Amino acid sequence: MGTRNESLLPLLKKGIWAYFFLLIFEGALRKWFLPGLATPLLVIRDPLALWILFTVWQQGHLPNSIYLTLMMAVGIIGIFTALLFGHGSLPVAIFGARILLIHFPLMFAIGRIFDRDDVLQMGRILLLLAFPIALLIALQFYSPQSAWVNRGIGGDTEGSGFTGAMGFFRPSGTFSFTNGNSLFFQFVAVFVIYFWLNPDRINRVVLILSSIAVIMAIPLSISRSLFFSIGVSVLFAVTGALFSGKYAGKIILAGIILVFGLLILSQLSFFQTATEAFTNRFDTANTSEGGLQGVLADRYLGGLVGALKSSAEQPFFGYGIGMGTNVGSKLLTGKITFLIAEGEWGRVIGEMGAILGLSIIFIRLGLCLKLAVHGYRRMVYGDLLPWMLLSFGLLIIPQGQWAQPTNLGFSTLIGGLLFSSMRHAVPVVEHENIA
Repeated sequence: MGTRNESLLPLLKKGIWAYFFLLIFEGALRKWFLPGLATPLLVIRDPLALWILFTVWQQGHLPNSIYLTLMMAVGIIGIFTALLFGHGSLPVAIFGARILLIHFPLMFAIGRIFDRDDVLQMGRILLLLAFPIALLIALQFYSPQSAWVNRGIGGDTEGSGFTGAMGFFRPSGTFSFTNGNSLFFQFVAVFVIYFWLNPDRINRVVLILSSIAVIMAIPLSISRSLFFSIGVSVLFAVTGALFSGKYAGKIILAGIILVFGLLILSQLSFFQTATEAFTNRFDTANTSEGGLQGVLADRYLGGLVGALKSSAEQPFFGYGIGMGTNVGSKLLTGKITFLIAEGEWGRVIGEMGAILGLSIIFIRLGLCLKLAVHGYRRMVYGDLLPWMLLSFGLLIIPQGQWAQPTNLGFSTLIGGLLFSSMRHAVPVVEHENIA
């Protein structure tokens, strides 16, 4: 391994912070402030990620990881199979391969640049942003789709909201699409819970306001994914508290504050209306998808069984990497549509074929298993930061829709922060460097 160039470290950290802020506000630029540049802004984070990755590699600090090596090998092979046996478009293949060759490796680069203090600072910034963005989605929720706050990509006056319930649309916040809003508050909820368990590490007013923001966001987003994800994070927190008696009282206190906050908000008409719309959406969608079991089986197993069944009717090397993305479909057909599958694992197997597609899936699952094992060890020793980050990472890294740039960005960021959170933390395992 090369010697770390300390003069580059602050610059690389600024690069990761730029990646973070572009992820949060890229949609705002594409919708409101630079609508004429909506198309190039879609990949605004790519050259930044490539620079960070190249610089870390040049310094000899990319880890010798089997997951990284295998994923990059599959990505390179995928370009050739797409050109020789698939759709045959080099731009589409490059766009698809960048997921595996740039953003996935960026997780490991972030793990070498950031440390635990950087992770906590990013959590504090997330909490600072939470309440203003919650107010924004409240305004979007109650405004018509023609309003400026609901403008779509490129200034589209038809709006950026997505059908929700009772005539209300799912707001997109500062993101290009509604999934970004849901992912943002899933991410915020992880740090809200962590800081309630460690309240001395953040301003109490910021913590209270961000907690209110998360509670507001659940009905306003009309997103079951957000609801389920927060439930998973709460379950992780309770599990962590069971292993460390010092957190038990804080869990009870946080629960009391949550109930108190819900009682206050439930008296407000705007919250009551949003809750009614969310409940309506929850009931109707659960009925159509077979209840909670059907929702979890479809969303969090990614349709693997269905993807494997359909792979028997697909080419051995699939239809070509990148074909399942919106950009790929636009370049190949002139319109945005699902050419392969809407589910992530179905898309991956459809693009790459059963062998290469399953390789990508198992690499993602294997990495998550490794992170989970190390996170569990930290939790047992009383360090809940990696454990709480896992509650979000284990949902989005294995089956997050990486074809969508916002989803890909959050997956990359949480993966990198998981690596970083395990640096300089618990004395018993402080020399362990899993990235």
